[in-house]
Amino acid sequence: MDEAARVADADDVPEGETLLFTVRTDEGELAEAFCTRLADGTVVAYRNYCQHWTDVRLDKGDGARVTNGEVWCQKHGATFQLDTGFCDFGPCEGSVMERVDVTVADGGVYVDDAEYAFEHLGPSGVDRGDGGDSRIDFTGN
Repeated sequence: MDEAARVADADDVPEGETLLFTVRTDEGELAEAFCTRLADGTVVAYRNYCQHWTDVRLDKGDGARVTNGEVWCQKHGATFQLDTGFCDFGPCEGSVMERVDVTVADGGVYVDDAEYAFEHLGPSGVDRGDGGDSRIDFTGN
């Protein structure tokens, strides 16, 4: 595998948590994604935004809220199944998170997607307004 596409050591991808990383789209723009390990050991990755409000980040840099195999949008409570990306609750119910293809090989996790190139671990540094701070989140804040 191409070492430039290596996101992390496979052992560093957590189960029940997310690992944030940045990719460059095939259009040259920086975008965030996160990966996680499913209960069966499979590693999956998705773009780091909610399908309801695409300016809302699921992982704001300190890990997304993950429970029972689902990642939560903390802005309005939508839940997405990590194995499929399917939203099963919330205002975007029925939508599907955008997958970023990754491969586990040689002890590492690699971006293996023609639309994305791995840039670095952590947030993109692009100011996206961080989820419409003027909006009320799921907790009423």
